[in-house]
Amino acid sequence: MRVGIARERRGGERRVAATPDTVRQLAGLGLEVLVEHGAGEESGHSDASYEAAGADVVDAIELGDLDVLLHVRPLEPETPARLRRGAVTIGLASPSTELPTVEALRVAGITAFALELVPRISRAQSMDALTSQALVAGYRCVLEAAMRLPRFFPLYMTAAGTIPPAKVLVLGAGVAGLQAIGTAKRLGARVSANDVRAASADEVASMGGTFVHLDLDAADAGGGYAKELGADRAARQRQLLAPHVADADVLITTAAIPGRPAPLLVTAEMVAAMRPGAVVIDLAAESGGNVEGSVAGSDVAVPTADGGGTVTIVGMKDAASTMPGDASRLYAKNVANLLALMTHDGSVEPDFSDVVVLDACLTHDGEVRHPATADALEAVTAEGGFDTRRASPGATQPPGAPDEQEGTR
Repeated sequence: MRVGIARERRGGERRVAATPDTVRQLAGLGLEVLVEHGAGEESGHSDASYEAAGADVVDAIELGDLDVLLHVRPLEPETPARLRRGAVTIGLASPSTELPTVEALRVAGITAFALELVPRISRAQSMDALTSQALVAGYRCVLEAAMRLPRFFPLYMTAAGTIPPAKVLVLGAGVAGLQAIGTAKRLGARVSANDVRAASADEVASMGGTFVHLDLDAADAGGGYAKELGADRAARQRQLLAPHVADADVLITTAAIPGRPAPLLVTAEMVAAMRPGAVVIDLAAESGGNVEGSVAGSDVAVPTADGGGTVTIVGMKDAASTMPGDASRLYAKNVANLLALMTHDGSVEPDFSDVVVLDACLTHDGEVRHPATADALEAVTAEGGFDTRRASPGATQPPGAPDEQEGTR
């Protein structure tokens, strides 16, 4: 069976869905692997390294000849029609914001697996791309803050005086948040964090951070995620967080709720109350933002309330793609492990009695298998259909259809 890895074509995407190591894994399963010329260049993998691993490097992937297509970003709406009926696709699908593509997959009879839908159970950890990519994003956002902050992160005691450590506050202690805490601690900062989930205090402490306790009850949802707060409770949370935000040199926000726009945690007034030179990193900027005024892919200068300077809000975009080498190493392994689960004697045959395969399936045999996405499509159809142009990343999302957002077990 032929497995294809095409070069990613979305702007800003530098990851690749297979590395030479995973090509060896797939070839060892009896699969024929085709890699498009230049597919791994930006993640540090040459065509020669793929050939040495057992892949055939081709100038262009003929989609109609493939049995399996591996990808990173969601497919374009016109791509499924070019695949043969019954072909398998594995990758990030963002079903809640890519409904035109989901419908195209259904119509084309493609068996599509969305890595966002992989169940968060122990047996599926090696296939959990949300976790692996959140790890990269959490690390990167601290580096982005350190490069912009006009002072040191660690404590320094010198003959000229003592420089106190920077104060870093992390909101959202999922995988990305915990990685941010650990990275900031390794750089020598004084780190505190808050999350509305019950287990967060112990998780923050395990990474060396100080948990910020607020007078709010825990708000846990399934799969290790936080559930969305009501309007009154969200306002109370912002009120309680305000003094902690004002005291921080660096604020990092990572809170995300699967299938919904990111919750607003920090208002413009809270940002303006921070010290001149402070830096805010909004890791959730692409899904609506945790910080009022953040713009994905841009730095925004906000004047401080005292008129003494500005605070820089950094809206992170394609965070994992900024470190394509290790991000691809982890992502490609997630993809290969899921494909290996469905491969028997050199043939890819999904077993839908397996909960991992069943839950991860987005479309199969002309049907949308993910209930929330099926409901969203039905609602759109009832309203007269949808524009075939791509939905924006910040579009309203149906409940239960997660995009590429972080959480923790």
